[in-house]
Amino acid sequence: MHPTETYDVVVIGGGPAGATAAHEMARQGHTVLLLDRAGRIKPCGGAIPPRLIKDFEIPDALLVARARSARMVAPSRKHVDIPIDNGFVGMVNRDEFDEWLRQRAAHSGAVRQVGTFVKIAPGADGVSEVHFVARPKHNRAEGTPTCVRARSIIGADGARSEVARQCVPGAEKGRYVFAYHEIVRTPEVKPAGYDPTRCDVVYDGKLSPDFYGWVFPHGDTLSIGTGSADRGFSLRGAVAELRKASGLGQTETLRREGAPIPMKPLPRWDNGRDVVLAGDAAGVVAPASGEGIYYAMLGGQLAAEAAHAFLQTGDARQLKIARQRFMKKHGTVFWVLGMMQWFWYSNDRRRERFVKICEDRDVQQLTFESYMNKELARKKPMAHVRIFFKDVAHLLGMARV
Repeated sequence: MHPTETYDVVVIGGGPAGATAAHEMARQGHTVLLLDRAGRIKPCGGAIPPRLIKDFEIPDALLVARARSARMVAPSRKHVDIPIDNGFVGMVNRDEFDEWLRQRAAHSGAVRQVGTFVKIAPGADGVSEVHFVARPKHNRAEGTPTCVRARSIIGADGARSEVARQCVPGAEKGRYVFAYHEIVRTPEVKPAGYDPTRCDVVYDGKLSPDFYGWVFPHGDTLSIGTGSADRGFSLRGAVAELRKASGLGQTETLRREGAPIPMKPLPRWDNGRDVVLAGDAAGVVAPASGEGIYYAMLGGQLAAEAAHAFLQTGDARQLKIARQRFMKKHGTVFWVLGMMQWFWYSNDRRRERFVKICEDRDVQQLTFESYMNKELARKKPMAHVRIFFKDVAHLLGMARV
């Protein structure tokens, strides 16, 4: 098979990371091929913070709901309602949101191709060949083996990335949970206590031994899900229990989806030659919260910057800047969240204390400031001091639950 076309960059994967990378590269004037599988929808609560909406110019029409509070629920069913002061968290449907991002990339000049990635092979002149099975849109049965040349490649093909497995050393060191959710129709008769502007986060070992369950409003639908790294744990059974407890057990189920979710950035995102990773392929989903859309889109943007610098200079060391810049911005946050998940999610006694901590107003304000703006809140040093001593009291069992 001989490649017939050459692109400056082939982006493998059309989720938020890949679509953003393709958009950014096309805007720089590069020739771009965006390769994506047909019918791919990732299980996701669909929350996007104001920082994402602003930085990536997301139109209001894509927001199917606006969450103005979060309810943290303990194993005892005690709960803490946390208002989102002076703002909201946008909720999107991933099928519509991801497609809009792909269309935006195409409008910027990227060529879209539906297909399944197969392999990357070295070309005779050093330019890599990307092999894939091209498929007509909305048709999974037919396929044509196809090959194109790529001066650079951005791997954004999700958790357990095949691009990473083939090309990037250390890809086997990724850590994952498996997420599963059910999209249900919002009932006409709402259950008691239902609030269409509230996201419920449920910390209960029966729903997940190491993560959490969620009920997120999406206007006409809801996302109800959970996740766990325990392969023997029944995610479907846990979601059925969560639906029943939320008064949504008999609500119409529209679809069910499951997929691995990375919980730790990979130690390396490039192959030192022409490949750089982005999004779930690079492992950039926040521990503890499971938030991934913002970090995926930022990762796509940084991968595009790295690929652009590489194409401009021919220096493959430029590919490393994607991970360097990401970890400089968010490495500390990921480390803190990872430690928090490891400690507070380990048993129901600690989950109970964790939800209790969430009653504290300082904790609420600093948490949402950091979430909404995507950086550690540093404006209130005394609030951090107070939180430290309160955390110590909970850790030592001195605080009343």
